[in-house]
Amino acid sequence: MDPQSVFCPNWDCPARGQLGRGNLRIHSQRERRYQCWLCGKTFSERVGTLFYRRRTAPEFVSLVLTLVTHGCPLLAIEAAFGVQARTVRDWVQAAGSHCQPLHQQRVLPQGEEQVQADELRVKLQGQVVWLGMALAVSSRLWLGAVVGPRRDRHLLRGIAAWVRAWSTPGPLLVVVDGLAGYRDAFRRAFRSPQPGPKGRPKLVAWEGVVIGQVVKQYAQRRVVGITRRLAQGSEAEAERLLRETQGPGVLNTAFIERLNATFRTRLSVLARRTRRLGRQPARLEAAVFLLGCVYNFCSVHTSLPVGGQPATPAMLAGLTDHVWSVGELLWTRVPPPPWQPPKRRGYRSRAELALLQRWVW
Repeated sequence: MDPQSVFCPNWDCPARGQLGRGNLRIHSQRERRYQCWLCGKTFSERVGTLFYRRRTAPEFVSLVLTLVTHGCPLLAIEAAFGVQARTVRDWVQAAGSHCQPLHQQRVLPQGEEQVQADELRVKLQGQVVWLGMALAVSSRLWLGAVVGPRRDRHLLRGIAAWVRAWSTPGPLLVVVDGLAGYRDAFRRAFRSPQPGPKGRPKLVAWEGVVIGQVVKQYAQRRVVGITRRLAQGSEAEAERLLRETQGPGVLNTAFIERLNATFRTRLSVLARRTRRLGRQPARLEAAVFLLGCVYNFCSVHTSLPVGGQPATPAMLAGLTDHVWSVGELLWTRVPPPPWQPPKRRGYRSRAELALLQRWVW
């Protein structure tokens, strides 16, 4: 047990979410509990992880979820280990709920880049939903996913929102398919408010954002032609961003289509022809976020070398310096936002100012 590697989870504690500040000590080695001397609360080392209040060994849960995120059917896991498929579904749901805020906290905004976005048609029991995803080309970093009942503007705006949260104002190339709603979704996303003298601030579009579309023509379910066009930006800027992010080439969606194939292979519910259909869109979204984080932090890509060694997308993006295991991913805690004192009238007391000076400011 290491008190320097955990933080106080108490929302009323001024030191909540802060690592290595000396406010924690070991309360019980046998029960694996810590204590914060500032607020006096004790808590388990499993608080904030998937394993909190679960009786199953963390190593076994990590093993099962590793198999799930590599395409192993639930029936095979049930036959091999004797664990019920319903239990595994609950673990996947909880792991997805754990990975979504972890993804939002860890995947930081990047600079000049190329992004590709696409959507998948997913068949569930009694319904069809659409899964939209986005990918950063240079690092192959998975940026996020949205599940919607229809392939409409709400789904496309959700994809654009994930790309917007990852991007910083500056040159950016976005490549999508020929769906007309993409242009409006990304134009709306890449705007920032410009304060004015009064009234509602004006939304100003980012400079250097290029939106390219790859339109495929089909005949008897085969691609017979491809049309490439720019919905926004200049050809010179598009060619420059292409050279810097993927090398010489033309506008294409090959990287996001390869990611779609990877997700369909490693998540059995996404397979095109399967008898193991999903039931609820919320469970599908949780499974996709679990697989997305495993893909970013735990999956080694031989085509992405760092220092001559194969690396993960998170390593190439500078988010981590080593390959994570699924267990390390599930043990990682997301710190809460910094503590803020309750609002009250009048001046703050000296004790409150001292707390703010040490733990907040």
